[in-house]
Amino acid sequence: MIPTLIFWFALSALLFSYLIFPAFLFLISRFRRISLQNFEYKDELPRISIIMAAYNEQDVLEEKLQSVYNTYYPTDKIEFLAGSDASTDRTNAILESAQVKYPSFRPFFFEKRMGKVRIINALAEQAHGDILVFTDANVMFHTDTLTELIAFFKDPRTGLVDSHMQHHGIDESGISRQEHAYIAWEVTIKHLESIVWGCMMGPFGGCFAVRKELFTPVPDTFLVDDFFINMHVLQQGFYAVNSLTSRVTEDVSNDPWVEFRRKTRIAAGNFQNLKYFRHMLLPTKGARALCFFAHKFLRWLGPLWIVLLLLSSFFLVGQGIFYQIVLLMVSAAIVLTLADFLLRKLRIHIVPLRFLNHFMVSNLALAAGCIQFLKGIHSNVWQPTKRHQSGNRH
Repeated sequence: MIPTLIFWFALSALLFSYLIFPAFLFLISRFRRISLQNFEYKDELPRISIIMAAYNEQDVLEEKLQSVYNTYYPTDKIEFLAGSDASTDRTNAILESAQVKYPSFRPFFFEKRMGKVRIINALAEQAHGDILVFTDANVMFHTDTLTELIAFFKDPRTGLVDSHMQHHGIDESGISRQEHAYIAWEVTIKHLESIVWGCMMGPFGGCFAVRKELFTPVPDTFLVDDFFINMHVLQQGFYAVNSLTSRVTEDVSNDPWVEFRRKTRIAAGNFQNLKYFRHMLLPTKGARALCFFAHKFLRWLGPLWIVLLLLSSFFLVGQGIFYQIVLLMVSAAIVLTLADFLLRKLRIHIVPLRFLNHFMVSNLALAAGCIQFLKGIHSNVWQPTKRHQSGNRH
């Protein structure tokens, strides 16, 4: 009896998060749409403060600055605050040159490593804009990125707007194609959450905007700042939405081990946020609770559901062919994931295996991140992901 309950509970959790909830969003979104009212006059446009923490970003920093200032948004309504986190390469020199070239650019130099969270908290306190735009050094703007992003704030109910992350540097030799597909799917889900309820579950930290009065400083030891900021906006009763028209470009991750470490860090940060915002799972929170539960909570516990499914199907294998099929599928997924690692070493790339590998390794990273969280996190200082991993920019 108990193995049967565990089996169906674990299977239902996986199916609800990955299939049923997205299908539900697709169905309801057909009858709803985001109401967008553009600012009619230049004088109406809010003043914005772009905030960026940088650590040893010499490879991308000059291109980043050019992408920001090559914008349709009025530059007299933009200030750009960049904080160098004790960089040891040419980052500081580039920031100093930018201060001369761009009058609205304000660099800040920190002499010891602070971590991204402490820097963006410090810069947000110094910002004068009505809207804060948080961005990463390797995320490039299009000429209309800011215009499209800020347009959503015409609606006073909108508190946070996420951009549409796109990628270059796709390389068959690594995981970039699978990572790109996963992020594209996540963009779709977040956009549907925006359309249906206005409660998108977390922006991509590379570029998103928030009303300054709604910004809440992120705790110093938190590893995932964007989700914390997003949840505080929803907690205050404002909308958090995704903009498909506000496009930004990033080089997609290609190295599986680098990506595993990044996902482990993010997972640890996710569990920090889960503990902090656990009250947002209460049924009284309505649609916000449903999205948090289905899109994040169930998915973050994915490793648990997989292990329970494997163990319970093993004990139930003699009670029907369905349990035998599930046991075979889960076991095969584990074996094929290991096989893909071996084939990669032989430079053999089988696309379906790589997608399966991506799913299984992502769940393994969740498990590793949970262990890291349970051990305790005392610092948010970390080594940024290597830029241009594929060596192919376009």
